[in-house]
Formats: sequence, C-alpha cells, structure tokens
Amino acid sequence: MKKILLLFTLTFISLISNAQEVSVEKSIYGVQIGLVGIYGYGEYKLSNSFALRTELGYDAGPQYLDPDNSRSSITFSPVLSVESRWYYNLKRRVEKNKRIDHNSGNFLSLKISYDPDFLVFSTTDRSTFFPNELSIIPTYGVRRNIGKKFNYETGFGLGYLRILNNNFADNSGLAMNLYLRIGLGF
Repeated sequence: MKKILLLFTLTFISLISNAQEVSVEKSIYGVQIGLVGIYGYGEYKLSNSFALRTELGYDAGPQYLDPDNSRSSITFSPVLSVESRWYYNLKRRVEKNKRIDHNSGNFLSLKISYDPDFLVFSTTDRSTFFPNELSIIPTYGVRRNIGKKFNYETGFGLGYLRILNNNFADNSGLAMNLYLRIGLGF
C-alpha cells in the first residue's frame, strides 16, 4: 500500500509540475549596445506571452547640414520608446528544451518611439534645427541569451514616421526599424 501511495504521489507531483504555464519573466532590466546607439531597458509582464518594454537611449546617425548633402555630421540624439511584445513561440521552445529565461524567444511588437530635439550632440556646430520625431513601427524580432547575463537581439520592421516640427517641408513618411544589439541583463 505504501508503494502505491508513493507512486501516486510522485505521479501527481509530476503532472502538477508539467502543468505549469510557460510565461515571460515578471520583469527584466538591462543595457544594450547596437550598431548605432546605446540603450537601457525594462520589460514587464502583461500576460503569459505579452510584455511591455520601455527604453531610453541614444541613437547615432548622419545629419545633413546642406540641402545638397555636401556637408554632414554624426548626430547623437535621445530616444524614448514604449513597445508591446508578443513572444509567440515560448511553449514550442520549452517543448524543444530551449531556453526562455530573460524572455528568450521570437516576438512581434508594436514600437512607439519619440526622438526629442533636446540633449542632441553633434560632431559639428549645431547649425541646423533637429526635428522632434514620433514613429510607430510594427516589428518582428528575435532575442537569445548568451550564457547567464548576456543577450542579443535583432529585429526588422516598417512603419510610420511623423516629424512634429513645422520647419520641415515633408512632415511624415516611411520609417524603418532595423537593429542588431548585444546586451547585459540584470
């Protein structure tokens, strides 16, 4: 009788442990360095497969000083982003014995970014007016872990960009989100 009770208890515990829901982490924080900037982020669990990512960073890129693009400089501008992420393949990764810690998986997201015109640094004199930009970009991305603390992300998306200053003739257009980053998680 004791053997049957022990077998039943072990089977029940096994079923309970396998019935646990696969989920994103409650909250994760870190820094990432990309080809064109540095960023600090936080991701917060909304549901088992959805997370909200907030990000503060500096983007780098060319700034053309003349209409004919004969003079340019490298500009560093702040960027604030809010992004909802749907990690759609977590269950499949667990079934294949792959890692999902620190939200390692494939995701679809909607990224909203704001590039203000303050705290902008340039390699030349600030002779032009820098725009306030707002972008909304659906993105497909992949996040993977390297060891326990490091990670990398890559993603691609096309969306909408709106320049909020009236000093620019063309106030809206197509925006692209293409990135490759390596980071450290806390």
